Amino acid sequence: MIAPRPVVLEGRGVRLEPLAREHAPALEDAAADGRLWELWYTSVPAPGEALAWIEQALAGQKEGHMLAWAVRELSSDRIVGSTRYHDIVAAADRVEIGWTWYAARWQRTHVNTACKLLLFAHAFEALGCKVVGLRTDGFNFRSQRAIEALGAKKDGVLRHHALRRDGSVRDTVIYSVLAGEWPDVKRHLELRLARHATD
Repeated sequence: MIAPRPVVLEGRGVRLEPLAREHAPALEDAAADGRLWELWYTSVPAPGEALAWIEQALAGQKEGHMLAWAVRELSSDRIVGSTRYHDIVAAADRVEIGWTWYAARWQRTHVNTACKLLLFAHAFEALGCKVVGLRTDGFNFRSQRAIEALGAKKDGVLRHHALRRDGSVRDTVIYSVLAGEWPDVKRHLELRLARHATD
């Protein structure tokens, strides 16, 4: 049975720092780059809400179903977003990766691929997960393309599944990577990062 605990993960130009209250101002700055809270299909803290957003994540961590990080881009030494394991099912050796967002200027850069490589590697190689899931809003087409580009397989769509921040109900698109698929996914992500480094 897996036992996820707060840990620093670093490599490929990013460092994932266990989410803490001290990250609130930097996360507000990151969310302001692109006014990300205005995207109705995402969960990004609006101005003045970062601390409460962090408290919610820490409560989920205490309850054992969530483990969150702030994302630091090392060349700039700036906090550029956040990501987390969620819907952790320890008895089934399963985590999901989600609640991921980045400041607009760091989208479509090395940051997301580097973070996913760190999170998948930690899940499969350190924790011993059998599967890592990912999910996104049915209207978050950019996220769906990004998840598919990682090499995750689409499991299906849960219709009328979960509430959005505005009270509307979303369809949820579910993806996963199995432990047996991880070596090929790892090779794919490393190749993407190597290509980015030569661009």
